[in-house]
Amino acid sequence: MEILFSIEQIDQAVQKVLSANPKKVILFNGEMGVGKTTFIKSLCTALDVEEATSSPTFSLVNEYYTTTGDLIYHFDVYRLKSEEEAYDMGMDEYLYSGAWNFIEWAEKIPSLIPEQYSVIELTKLTDGSRKLVLTNYE
Repeated sequence: MEILFSIEQIDQAVQKVLSANPKKVILFNGEMGVGKTTFIKSLCTALDVEEATSSPTFSLVNEYYTTTGDLIYHFDVYRLKSEEEAYDMGMDEYLYSGAWNFIEWAEKIPSLIPEQYSVIELTKLTDGSRKLVLTNYE
């Protein structure tokens, strides 16, 4: 699935992604500054997270609850030096918990990714809009 959207249209893009039934583990790819965290914030809002969301760059993972008590984990593994660090923090348990897992910079942890996952590739276009490509893997 491919979607072109402006930042003002991000909520509509999120609804299209959710209607495509992505896997519960979603990897976010794209250059720094392309809007991965912004898209994840909008996803959290669409999934009924009422608390403030932010980038887990320094904490590596943020945990959010939806209004129905469901868990969402947001990872930013950019600062990891090795996959071993991810294992040490128990990341594999998060990924197989059945909760939503949104992961930025997942290329740093290829061995931890479950067999079923989705990838959202974000690209910033010359006019400032974004191209999103959603791919599901089984």
